[in-house]
Amino acid sequence: MQRLQAYKYELRPDGQQERQMRRFAGSCRFVFNKALALQQARYERAEKKLGYAGLCKLLTEWRNSTETAWLADAPTHPLQQTLKDLERAYANFFAKRADFPRFRKKGQSDSFRYPDPKQIRLDQANARIFLPKLGWLRYRNSREVLGAVKNVTVSQSCGKWFVSIQTEREVEQPIPKGGTVGIDMGIARFATLSDGTFHAPLNSFKRHETALRRAQRAMSRKVKFSSNWKKAKARVQRIHSRIGNARRDFLHKCSTTISQNHAIVCLEDLQVRNMSRSAAGTPETAGKNVRAKSGLNKAILDQGWFEFRRQLDYKLAWNGGHLITVPPRNTSRTCPACGHVSADNRQTQARFQCVECGFEENADVVGAINVLRAGQARLACEVSGAVMPPAAGTQRSDSGAVQCRA
Repeated sequence: MQRLQAYKYELRPDGQQERQMRRFAGSCRFVFNKALALQQARYERAEKKLGYAGLCKLLTEWRNSTETAWLADAPTHPLQQTLKDLERAYANFFAKRADFPRFRKKGQSDSFRYPDPKQIRLDQANARIFLPKLGWLRYRNSREVLGAVKNVTVSQSCGKWFVSIQTEREVEQPIPKGGTVGIDMGIARFATLSDGTFHAPLNSFKRHETALRRAQRAMSRKVKFSSNWKKAKARVQRIHSRIGNARRDFLHKCSTTISQNHAIVCLEDLQVRNMSRSAAGTPETAGKNVRAKSGLNKAILDQGWFEFRRQLDYKLAWNGGHLITVPPRNTSRTCPACGHVSADNRQTQARFQCVECGFEENADVVGAINVLRAGQARLACEVSGAVMPPAAGTQRSDSGAVQCRA
């Protein structure tokens, strides 16, 4: 099977190379914004949207124009790739997978991509990579790059430059290890497995919240765009980067451990945007428990549930496993012993006690068990071609076997 994988490293450019990378990122940002403004103007004039080929012809005119002759200093392929990114953004918008494309701002997602592997040379022995119009750049070689290079993306974050090398290689079809497990996502426990084990949360934002608050307060007292303001802003960015790096490292470790030890993982299809919606209300109708809900929203967003699900999905596929998502409805209210569904079963945040049969267990473990059963029911229905029951409390026979509702 073919595996696409990316390897990201920190670059170690000299002063001239760093200035060139800033110029190239600025050129790509200019082309993206100019093309987006052109598409919007054509829409207002009721004209047809230009495709990628038409935008490439305009890109050639822009590079030869006296007003934007500086675009010729940047490599051509990254500029063309920027137009492809705009075309993909429009496609995602029309497919209702994303919002309408927005203009890019300096300092936010500064990056450019070399899509042609023939122009790229990788020297892993000497920890360096050759890129057009940049020459040989050194990078921190933390691990070996496996496979044939497909493309290279150069990006900037918090004053540092990084290179992401995407490769493609042939691997043997993996054989999954372990059995089936259900996972209940939470805040007190980040991930509780149906076998009773759990992963404690990291709460990286909460750990750095005090330092971040002080840095933001110091930045607010500086004159905007002054030298001291820029230094204070860089300090805030470094803290945010530390928070994000710690969270990603934690999620990678958890998802790797689970994907390597289980063949099938059942997970709740959580709508994080709805769960973290503000309770402030409207001017006509004031919200209730606004402060408490704000703290809950902050704790929810600090977990990174969707990123965890994304990592689990591709890592399970790499290991030959499978991820099943199920509706979260009533997973914490259904008794796994008798099937009784009631809000009174969840007496506290951590305790579950069935009001019908008296079954007691940790509430997160009960949720994980119900997620596992719902996932097994969905898998059985997909195999048999039946319709999945909408709720987490699936139909069960007297023998305890899961049944599908045709």
